[in-house]
Amino acid sequence: MYYAYLFPGQGSQKVSMGYDLYEKTNIGKEFFDRANDIMGYDIKEIIFNGPEDKLKETAYTQPAIYIVSVIIGKILLEKGYEPKMVAGHSLGEYSACTIAGSLAFETGLSLVKLRAESMQDAGITNPGTMAAIIGMTDEDVISMCNTISSDDSVVVAANFNCPGQVVISGDINAVHEAMEKAHNLGARMAKELNVSGAFHSPLMVPAKKRLSAALDIIEINTATMPVYANVTAEPVIEADEIRSNLKNQLDCPVKWHETIDNMKTAGAIEMVEVGPGRVLQGLTRRIDKKLTSKGVETLEQIKEIAHV
Repeated sequence: MYYAYLFPGQGSQKVSMGYDLYEKTNIGKEFFDRANDIMGYDIKEIIFNGPEDKLKETAYTQPAIYIVSVIIGKILLEKGYEPKMVAGHSLGEYSACTIAGSLAFETGLSLVKLRAESMQDAGITNPGTMAAIIGMTDEDVISMCNTISSDDSVVVAANFNCPGQVVISGDINAVHEAMEKAHNLGARMAKELNVSGAFHSPLMVPAKKRLSAALDIIEINTATMPVYANVTAEPVIEADEIRSNLKNQLDCPVKWHETIDNMKTAGAIEMVEVGPGRVLQGLTRRIDKKLTSKGVETLEQIKEIAHV
């Protein structure tokens, strides 16, 4: 049986996530303590005790999910539960690259810290929003966005999550217009998301520039297993390709259901969500009911899944 690790993105966080790993495992304690040193403040305290509103802020959410996801992945590897391939949704791609050996933990967390701060700043400089469109095809959502978008007011398809679920992103007025048009075109739902910016859209170009400058000078290793990239939905191993994909990820769409399809074609039949939440398990079931989907976010679940 081929396992694939899937790593969640922003929105999967919860207060107290990873606390059992910190209390009861050497890897958990070591990595949380290292994370505090890298972040320059007590990120542990925010993750374990909140408050929830603070943990939801992009600057804290992204590093928090990365830290917890990587710790779980590292423990699973130590127990011999190794995947044949990995992928991560948006932020989760950094966790995937770390578990695949292309990013050191310190490097990955430093990049995620910069990514989160840059995205939050871009959201202030270029105010935008996102919305989930349910019940339209990818092609119809793309066409709708192209019809509405202009140089002054942009809206694009940002996340192709599963058939019939696309997230759009862009300027506030353009997204609102697209939501109204989606209803008129027969969408079952068009719901604005509680986000701090227009992620995976041209409004993130300032963040992309800052992150690209950092990516140009950090060390990235050849991956030990295929990493399926958000921007192409294709497997990559070479360091330069990983570097390029991480740069382009910020203002390009996440091709998630194509990624899952391609992983299945490559032999993966059990998808394991490594990290907090159940979002990716739900998407996997909607993409292909024949795939086995499970999640692991606690020490107890690690023991169950790794049979230790």
